[in-house]
Amino acid sequence: MQIYLDGALVGRDEARVSVFDHGLLYGDGVFEGIRVYNRRIFRLEAHLDRLYASARAIALAIPLDPRQMTDATERTVRANGRDDAYIRLIVTRGAGELGIDPRTCPKPSVIIIVGDVHVYPRDMYASGIRLVTAATRQAPPGTVDSRIKSLNYLKNVLGKLEAHQAGAHEAIMLNEQGFVAECTADNLFVVRNGRLLTPSAEDGALDGITRGAVLALAGEAGIEAREQRLTRYDVHTAEECFVTGTGAELMPVVTVDGRTIGDGSPGTLTRRLAQAFTALARTEGQPLW
Repeated sequence: MQIYLDGALVGRDEARVSVFDHGLLYGDGVFEGIRVYNRRIFRLEAHLDRLYASARAIALAIPLDPRQMTDATERTVRANGRDDAYIRLIVTRGAGELGIDPRTCPKPSVIIIVGDVHVYPRDMYASGIRLVTAATRQAPPGTVDSRIKSLNYLKNVLGKLEAHQAGAHEAIMLNEQGFVAECTADNLFVVRNGRLLTPSAEDGALDGITRGAVLALAGEAGIEAREQRLTRYDVHTAEECFVTGTGAELMPVVTVDGRTIGDGSPGTLTRRLAQAFTALARTEGQPLW
């Protein structure tokens, strides 16, 4: 494994960051998870747009411009020679002094890891997963905006722990008003009356890259799809439900809080969109080699 670390490619055992890095000490940094399909990086430009927007939102100056970041990412993918992979692109505030003052960090650090990710076992894509609603809430936009993809994922970790403790695979996180925001690591979709619905950023949803691709695919297929405010009732009584994410891709949901969704198996529209997404991801863009 070759890891990009501040301009150099190093082996896994040589990839080290300082214990004084504020990304480690305080979660001060931003990241993106990106997929490689069939030697193609899926929507790298969109991911980098979001990365740089997140960095601007926390006043973090990324030391590479977008073109340089693209080159660094492609270089790292080629160095690892993987047809299919998961990329974790991280920008930390860098090493500084103890204390949260970011002015003590003179140079941000850029890390690019190319490896595997298995959010769910492959057989679950045919059978579906179970969700529960977490007690842990999404942070309100008056604190940290959900559109910032930061290194501070503690609330998501707590929500995932709740899911595991309840014997489920993933957890729905509500916002402070009690409306559905997203899951701990995925966006949420439901089908109601034949329409595809998903929460908006205003309700705490991350503007996911896979989410956007699925909404576009639904539109191309003539399926009515839109952002809409959702409650637990809307999820519990949905005809179909699925989650999307870079790691999860498109995963069917068959139970939520003990309620069976539809007939308890992945729905027709869910399967149709999953097939369309797989075809898109494996053919969009030019292969790197």
